[in-house]
Amino acid sequence: TSQVQEEPVMYDSKDLVTHGVVLGMTGSGKTGLCLALLEEAAMDNIPAIVIDPKGDIANLLLTFPELDGASFKPWVNEDDAAKKGISVEAHAEQTAAMWKQGLADWGQLPERVAMLKDKVDITIFTPGSNAGIPVSILSSLEVPPPEVMEDGEMLGERVGSTVESLLSLVGVDGDGRQGPEAVLLAAIFQSEWLAGRGLGLEKLIGLIQRPDFGKIGVLDLESFYPEKPRQALAMKFNTLLASPGFSSWLEGAPLDIAKMLHREDGKPRISIFSIAHLGDEERMFFVSLLLNQMLGWMRTQRGTTSLRAILYMDEIYGYLPPTANPPSKRPMITMLKQGRAFGLGCLLATQNPVDLDYKALSNIGTWFLGRLQTERDKMRVLDGLEGAAGSQNAKFDRSEMERLLSGLGNRVFLMNNVHEDAPVLFHVRWVMSYLTGPMTRGQIKGLMDGKRGEFEPGTPAIELSANPMARPTAGRQQVARPVVGAGVVELFANAEGETYRPYLLREATVHFSLASAKVEGSRKVVKVNPILAKEIDWDETGAVDVGTLRERPEDGIGFSELPGYAMNAKNYKVVEKDFSDELYRDERAEIWTCPPLKAWGKFGETEADFRVRIAHEAREARDAALEKVRGSSAGKMKTIENRLRTAEGQLAREEAESNSAKMQVGVSVLGGILKTIFGRKTGLGSVTRGTNSVTKATSAYKQHKDVANAEARIEGLEEEIEAMKKALDDELAEIGESYDPSALSLEKETLKPTRTDVRVERVALLWK
Repeated sequence: TSQVQEEPVMYDSKDLVTHGVVLGMTGSGKTGLCLALLEEAAMDNIPAIVIDPKGDIANLLLTFPELDGASFKPWVNEDDAAKKGISVEAHAEQTAAMWKQGLADWGQLPERVAMLKDKVDITIFTPGSNAGIPVSILSSLEVPPPEVMEDGEMLGERVGSTVESLLSLVGVDGDGRQGPEAVLLAAIFQSEWLAGRGLGLEKLIGLIQRPDFGKIGVLDLESFYPEKPRQALAMKFNTLLASPGFSSWLEGAPLDIAKMLHREDGKPRISIFSIAHLGDEERMFFVSLLLNQMLGWMRTQRGTTSLRAILYMDEIYGYLPPTANPPSKRPMITMLKQGRAFGLGCLLATQNPVDLDYKALSNIGTWFLGRLQTERDKMRVLDGLEGAAGSQNAKFDRSEMERLLSGLGNRVFLMNNVHEDAPVLFHVRWVMSYLTGPMTRGQIKGLMDGKRGEFEPGTPAIELSANPMARPTAGRQQVARPVVGAGVVELFANAEGETYRPYLLREATVHFSLASAKVEGSRKVVKVNPILAKEIDWDETGAVDVGTLRERPEDGIGFSELPGYAMNAKNYKVVEKDFSDELYRDERAEIWTCPPLKAWGKFGETEADFRVRIAHEAREARDAALEKVRGSSAGKMKTIENRLRTAEGQLAREEAESNSAKMQVGVSVLGGILKTIFGRKTGLGSVTRGTNSVTKATSAYKQHKDVANAEARIEGLEEEIEAMKKALDDELAEIGESYDPSALSLEKETLKPTRTDVRVERVALLWK
């Protein structure tokens, strides 16, 4: 392991869908290996969610294609310069030169560093802090996606993990999911989510005090969890909500995994969640929420065998323990068991194998093993490897593995991949990112200040309720509810003040389809226009959430005057026909298409989402094409290698025969010389008897010619092999370029409805 070989170790991205673990003591090169893996994944357009408890992974942002001192100067350690007795500028120049040489030694050119910088967007999120991009936790309390809501087991897990996370944040350990606090909160979340309502913290506090249900199980609420302890629990959450530092948890980018993995333009993103500044309870709270969001996102993806995204945690200690059950454990175990079906690869790193649950280890297919601290650690690793090999029907040689582990040095790792026949020893390459160590709050802020405008803030945590003591605002004249003609449908929205005002509501569904692309979908069209004294105001068109409309007015709300034409049902029929004509004439839908892949967008799919999807489809198509080419080439290569071995054997035989023939010629010639000099003297007959110089020389010449022919055949076969290898490399490179997501062109296809595709559902008088 001391000598670095020229041959690079290739790791198939598809192998990471069975997950990976990196084990090694401090100084083993663990962080460098993980950064190198993330860099190579980014070069393949694979996004990642990174949980960074120590602050090291933010170094991924420090890529300097120029490799000059000016780029390195803000990041070098000034104390190191002082110790060397040189200026910071000189130290930066030395560091840049060292990094440039290190990269060159490993074949990493400045152009490749620039390519990495261009291929991926890297963002640092700092939950509970505005140093990086702050994160709003409110989206994690919203109703989960339909894939979760429709699966009772998944919904139960989501509710349980969310409740455990919240209780850990307010310091309630209790009895896990069985404690009364957890059962009450679970009942609240279950009730609200099943009703299609999300929860904010303010609403949660109110529901803890006064739930919408009177029973939990078969017991009445007061018997199960009386009002006094409920009030105490509500106070804990209220104290948390009122604390000055907690407001930063409620502002910032929503915890939307899809947007964390790709930008709006489809560019892959490495989202680094830096949590070094948080306390233990806050870390557990956030990591659990993030893992649950990740699990929910995973469930919305279609199945695949290619790597779609990476979830990387730099230090897993405490989050996946072998005995305890923290809130983070269940979602992580679920992703390790099921992630491979959805193309989600988990990469976990830790110093000590005893930090990890044994069941989790058995689901991990690739182990990257560095220097371990103790013999016990080595035995634990061997046990885990044996279990993982058994669970995935792979071979395992324990004694050989133990021998290899005992000889590892710094930055040398043993890769045991269940998808390969044998383990591989390798040196970690020089990473393209400059490793400056954990970043400070100020450094993170400086890197992220220019990116804050990209992220929309989350929904405010607290909605200020109207002041019941405030004087009502003056409105239009209030009259009794107008009487409308038979057949006029009346609906009521939330009143905008003390008086209902009349509007014309038009609601329809327009269907679009394209049979050749197997695309179809419907669009709900809702238009609201004010009803004025003499006419409809067609220029002021608004909308309304039809799901909130009622058939009866609110108590205590007056009515504005209604013009006579709005009381006549026949006028609404005329509007209905005109509305249908308008939609048939004007409504259009556009879908994206990618001609090179013969791929079509889904109805309503944005360009960014389509690009993300076809990027993955392109990788799948590329992987299939590469496998096909490798498979067909393998047979040809094996045939020609067999011919080469046969030719080499023939050469060996010809050389042996040639040497023998040369010896015979020598003896024959020597006999002739002696006979010429000495004549037929006694004792020379045995040397000269029966020799024929001319015959032997002719035979030797023939054997020499056979050797030359055999050598020529071998040389020809070797050239043929090299040509075949070059052709294969060229073909593989061409395949990679042809399926490069950034090179795929997109077009728009416009869909038009038919007459029967337009369905007007209602034209009504709306009061709001």
